[in-house]
Amino acid sequence: MEFEDRARKFRQQFFALSDEIGRVIVGQKGVIEGVLTCLFAGGNALLEGVPGLGKTLLIRTLAQTLDLPFSRIQFTPDLMPADIIGTEIIHIDENGQRTMRFQKGPLFSQIILADEINRATPKTQSALLEAMQEHRITVAGKSYPLDEPFLVLATQNPLEMEGTYLLPEAQLDRFFMKLEVPFTTREDLNRILDRTTGTEESSARAVLKREDILFARRVVREVVATPEVKDYVSRLVMATHPEVEGAPEPTRKYVRWGASPRGAQGLLLAGKLQALLAERFNVSFNDIQRVAFPVLRHRVALNFEAQADGITEDTVLKKVLEAVETPRAALVG
Repeated sequence: MEFEDRARKFRQQFFALSDEIGRVIVGQKGVIEGVLTCLFAGGNALLEGVPGLGKTLLIRTLAQTLDLPFSRIQFTPDLMPADIIGTEIIHIDENGQRTMRFQKGPLFSQIILADEINRATPKTQSALLEAMQEHRITVAGKSYPLDEPFLVLATQNPLEMEGTYLLPEAQLDRFFMKLEVPFTTREDLNRILDRTTGTEESSARAVLKREDILFARRVVREVVATPEVKDYVSRLVMATHPEVEGAPEPTRKYVRWGASPRGAQGLLLAGKLQALLAERFNVSFNDIQRVAFPVLRHRVALNFEAQADGITEDTVLKKVLEAVETPRAALVG
């Protein structure tokens, strides 16, 4: 199959999945696209928004559209690592012999909903690190590979901070994107009322299998990125580091430390997916700019002065995008 045919098939799969999710989720087009970008680029997603905006419903609906095992883990302060990873239990066979057997936890799935992830203690949060990055779990010196594709989709509430634990930077960096879920519009709210207070129930059906997702991930990586685009990605990431010579003034003033190499990898992969959706086979500078905020906002750590001045990560990133020069000829796309 030629690359053009593979790219066409990818777009069909992407929009079929998006349309099926849209049968249940009203609006939130940007968030849906972001979640699907994480799915097809091979990364995890963190959804942040106030309660009631459909974060959990969106993830559950995505799981319904995929013919893959799904686990929901409700994170609470008393949740222990063994509750999600699993633990060794005593097994007695027919001869009365006792042996230790590993009982797998809910993390041994393929689509993981980590609901209210910031309510668990750091000890439990850290139990996710190896699974999120290396797609394996190590218990008692033995490693268990996780089935592919493996995807962690986490939610958190940015307002209610009592009884919560901030995610450490090492864990935030393992999320491909941080997606901010906005409040709905009045028109969408009316549509939500129509769908949820009547007699008809909306549901989604499975439209993609494991092989379809793995195929789509390979197609994304085949998209061409020129050296100029790769250098632009590097310059963007470097511009988020206050210690780098030539960093923009907002970076030097408000940033403690900037994005990691994972951020650069995420920018390029997400840009490749944007190019495919636009029916192009090479990444443009605009593709990178479109995905810069969700890919980088959780990888930029602000200092106290930023908090005092009411500066957000997106504010700094906007200034970074303005400061890093882009050849005008590359803005088409």
